[in-house]
Amino acid sequence: MRALISTYDKTGLDVFATGLADLGFELVASGGTADFLDELGLDVKRVEEVTHSPEMLGGRVKTLHPRIHAGILARRDDAGDAATLDEHEIEPFDLVCINLYPFEHVAAQKGVTEADAVEMIDVGGPSMLRGAAKNFAHVSPVCRPAQYGFVLDELRSSGSLSSDTRRELAAEAFATTAAYEAAIATWFAEREPFPETLVVALDKVQDLS
Repeated sequence: MRALISTYDKTGLDVFATGLADLGFELVASGGTADFLDELGLDVKRVEEVTHSPEMLGGRVKTLHPRIHAGILARRDDAGDAATLDEHEIEPFDLVCINLYPFEHVAAQKGVTEADAVEMIDVGGPSMLRGAAKNFAHVSPVCRPAQYGFVLDELRSSGSLSSDTRRELAAEAFATTAAYEAAIATWFAEREPFPETLVVALDKVQDLS
């Protein structure tokens, strides 16, 4: 089994990654996440070892590579996909753990420059998360530290995640990327009092009785 991990928020990642490693997962990680896992003493393969390409443009390009996205999007029950992976010697991922740059938090800070806010627009993270969610039949997309506990519990008890769990994780992943894009769109539209399109994302505060 193989897990791709790239997180800005490292809350709980020590326990989660250690749990995955104990379950036999090979860990693949990018940039600061790889450094974090290495400091924990975990065996981790860096993304550039998979892509055979260095990070570039100050980290803007690191996971945007066919060897990453093919490993996420490949359908295990499709002979053509399997043949393509074999031809290019690409190993698939079974779990993708991603959380995104804190755009909304940074953009809301007093005195933040437009350039600083723009650098908090995550490109690779949403792409990987959406790819894993699209391929939820074969890949488990994990996007929040709050999910780590029950994901580990199910893996330990069953050896894999059920299709219902993967579907639930996919729904949360798409909701996360949708809210993220909505926050960015709202920020860009703030200069226009009546934008052509207004995108709104709402979080549930409580259940109605």
